[in-house]
Amino acid sequence: MAVNPRLGAWLALALLLFGLDQLSKYWVVTQLAYQERIEVLPFFSWVRWHNDGAAFSFLSGAGGWQRWFFVALAVGFSAYLIYELARLPKNEKVMGWVFSLILGGALGNLTDRLLNGYVVDFILVHYEQYYFPAFNLADSSLFCGAALWIIVMILQRNQGQSLQRD
Repeated sequence: MAVNPRLGAWLALALLLFGLDQLSKYWVVTQLAYQERIEVLPFFSWVRWHNDGAAFSFLSGAGGWQRWFFVALAVGFSAYLIYELARLPKNEKVMGWVFSLILGGALGNLTDRLLNGYVVDFILVHYEQYYFPAFNLADSSLFCGAALWIIVMILQRNQGQSLQRD
């Protein structure tokens, strides 16, 4: 297998996202008390919340086993992403972004789980009494990577259907 010559650049992007995530969480932990909330705009607040579950607090409070489940999942998927980045064709930039975004986010939340047993969330978007679950930069990176991956799959599927009709 030929290794992608851009592997270093893609890993650097993932590490940059990881670093920004960890720096932002460090700031939150040193500046805000647990469960403190600072309203910035009528629809946006800084908070310091801890989530021992996954997205939307899935499996939060499940007794502790979920920590190691999510750690194993993140380690396994991160290894898969590095493998995919290494074998990615040199000219395949979009999937490089996809894998790097997801990898950076996965490493950020993995680090939280390993060090703390929970993920630090600090971005809260709300409208009146309606709240979107708090999240962090790692979650944003994961979401953007996953959304881009879905768009790529839809475009590839549509392109394949177009080619089959011709």
